[in-house]
Amino acid sequence: MASLTKKKIHGRTYYYARECKRVNGKPKIVWQKYLGRLEDIVTAVAEWREGRLIPQPRREGIVTDLGAVAALYDLASRLEVVSIIDKHVPKRGTGPSVGTYLLVAIINRCVDPCSKAKVSEWFHKTVLRRLVNIESRQLTSQRYWDNMDRVSAKAITSIEADLTTRCVKEFNLDLQHLLFDATNFFTFIDTFNERSTLAQRGKSKEGRASLRIVGLALLVTADFHVPLFHCTYPGNQPDAPTFASLTDALVARCKRLIDGVEHITIVFDKGNNSKDNLAAIDATPYHFVGSLVPTQHSDLLEVPRERFRSLAQDGLPEVSVYRTTKKVFGRKRTVVVTYNENLFVAQSKTLLREIGKRQQRFCELVTRLERWRRGEIRRGRPPTLAATQKKVNSWLKARHMKDLFATTVTEQDGLPAVTYQFSQDAWEELQSTLLGKTILFTDNDDWTDVQIVRAYRGSHEIEDAFRTMKDPHHIALRPQYHWTDQKIRVHVFTCVVALMLVSLLRRELHMKGVDMSIRRILELLGDIREMVMIFPPQARGGKPVLRTSITTMSPEQRELYEVLDLQRYTSC
Repeated sequence: MASLTKKKIHGRTYYYARECKRVNGKPKIVWQKYLGRLEDIVTAVAEWREGRLIPQPRREGIVTDLGAVAALYDLASRLEVVSIIDKHVPKRGTGPSVGTYLLVAIINRCVDPCSKAKVSEWFHKTVLRRLVNIESRQLTSQRYWDNMDRVSAKAITSIEADLTTRCVKEFNLDLQHLLFDATNFFTFIDTFNERSTLAQRGKSKEGRASLRIVGLALLVTADFHVPLFHCTYPGNQPDAPTFASLTDALVARCKRLIDGVEHITIVFDKGNNSKDNLAAIDATPYHFVGSLVPTQHSDLLEVPRERFRSLAQDGLPEVSVYRTTKKVFGRKRTVVVTYNENLFVAQSKTLLREIGKRQQRFCELVTRLERWRRGEIRRGRPPTLAATQKKVNSWLKARHMKDLFATTVTEQDGLPAVTYQFSQDAWEELQSTLLGKTILFTDNDDWTDVQIVRAYRGSHEIEDAFRTMKDPHHIALRPQYHWTDQKIRVHVFTCVVALMLVSLLRRELHMKGVDMSIRRILELLGDIREMVMIFPPQARGGKPVLRTSITTMSPEQRELYEVLDLQRYTSC
């Protein structure tokens, strides 16, 4: 809590506002603000009424970030983040622990991601300066690097295991449906930097093929995508081998967490399909729901829509299904083909837009070649047959375009000639067989159609998790200012724990009747600040008065403030 103190310097009295807290059992000043001499404060009085001073604030006050930081700190305290980290990464000697350093980095990642060099400046402007046992001057890049060096890959695994166990018990998470998927993040690590084996060139899921990428696999709950397991791996490694290499670790993590949960189903997409992966899951007590590549099962796509059953009575009016069994990856599985009218419309619109683009490009190309042939274009290098064919092939690379357009590139009068035709029959066949359909398969043979569909629909939660981690304003795994494997692993770990905190925050608010996106929650809470205003003395010869208040809140902010009981973290 802020207090007022005076100092005598060369016989003159000066006033300061300051905050103190105990560090290692001893009182210590963690923040101090110079106010001036008593005369300076008194001269700020505007007028007197009935012999009493009307308090007029000075033109400057102290504003501190409160809302988001306090809410996340509260969740981290319930999870015992610092003590769990320190348990596996003990630190000898005095000074803040490794857990304390990582906690500050984790909360910073949630609300205002920045480099380690700027964390100190951010920290000093938040209520963390009186909640966490560390000083701003200790939050330097070198101190962070020193403490991150202590965290090994083995320690990360142990810390995460304890954190997730604590998380499941403290927040009573639903573990019946778990979602697994992998993605990658681009980095700006130099091409010739040989100290990182994790950053590799591969198929970037963000289209940054020229940059080295780092892979991240996540296992999250369908219950607000709370992460339970993560793995950082080389960016050039495909999804299926990644899943295969993590099967044992996933099983071990699930065994640690289940504690009475009789039925666990892991949901994953078709990128993780392989005979070995399915065999590995079959060898465990867990079940799965996955999807198949539709074009590899043409017999299922050709089933007439009249044979599909509507799920309208089950609360999914836009979905109809066809259920059967089929041998998939060496074993007989329950297969459910779904048709979604909304998906059909969206896919049709997307394809029609791409078809229109290519029709326009072909028309412009044919016209330009004709102008060359008539001699209307004489400048520049004449088009060649090979270059024209290459251009046409590039336009047809997109999905379904080769089936929908019949093209020929021939030579005529020494110049290439292009003919093209859109196939209406192919378009109608595509609409009747593929568009709007998804093929699901599972070993939960006793599940109903709607249970299978709803379980797979939950996979969008992990996509939300990845989008959250790629949000440049919150979590923001990239850009990462580290270039060695060890530092990258620790950096990714702090981002995963940050995702855990914001997901739990959203879940806690939902449980109390408040439903918002993570971004909206953090934006609203981030604008709740604490202010320390300095008032002149109430009477002649008195001391200046410090008053703490909260910035004006909107109805939404007031609701969050009260629901989360953030009053506990103010110094009012």
